[in-house]
Amino acid sequence: MREIAPDVHLITGFPPLAVNCFLIGDVLVDAMGRGDAKRILKALQGRTVAAHALTHAHPDHQGSSHAVCEALGIPLWVHELDAPAVEDPSLIRQRQRSHPINTLMDRLFTGPAHPVARTLAEGDVVGGFTVLETPGHSLGHVCFWRESDRVLIAGDVLNTQHSLLLFPRGPREPVGWFTPDPETNRASLRRLGELEPAVVCVGHGPVWTDTARFVAFCRSV
Repeated sequence: MREIAPDVHLITGFPPLAVNCFLIGDVLVDAMGRGDAKRILKALQGRTVAAHALTHAHPDHQGSSHAVCEALGIPLWVHELDAPAVEDPSLIRQRQRSHPINTLMDRLFTGPAHPVARTLAEGDVVGGFTVLETPGHSLGHVCFWRESDRVLIAGDVLNTQHSLLLFPRGPREPVGWFTPDPETNRASLRRLGELEPAVVCVGHGPVWTDTARFVAFCRSV
């Protein structure tokens, strides 16, 4: 686990940066695939973790949510539109585009159902961050924004590398077949660009700190 901003830590899977989750304050954001629970729990040893929140209900973000919540005895928080898919993971696949990769992702990474203790909405505060509703990649996708130092936990509104490859690196839209509503996702991207974040943490790829390039990318979509 690596600190990338005050009270913000990166936990990455294997290969490094292919899939990420983050500890913001005492809240774990996302939980990679269902085979990553041991990796996450090892990284969290010695840390106080009070809750687990999701940016969105996709297999590579909720996969270990049940295992982590059970092991740590913590509640799960999800936007109200993605909560049904967390409590009934069959909806995750149903809400995705029909594509062989999505079928494979579902088989390999989707985790068990888990009850949602709190539904998130625009303006809520999680781990010192403000919830932003940023739909498109999923119905209830959210980001977490800390205005004081302009740190953004962006989930999969964008990636900083191809989500199935290690390169090339740089801001990019998520692969099309993973995003049911690309136009709405682009609107969410443009909203994020207006924030001019100094640090952008994503689900796939390295942390991004080139604000000018990020803003230019978001304006271009």
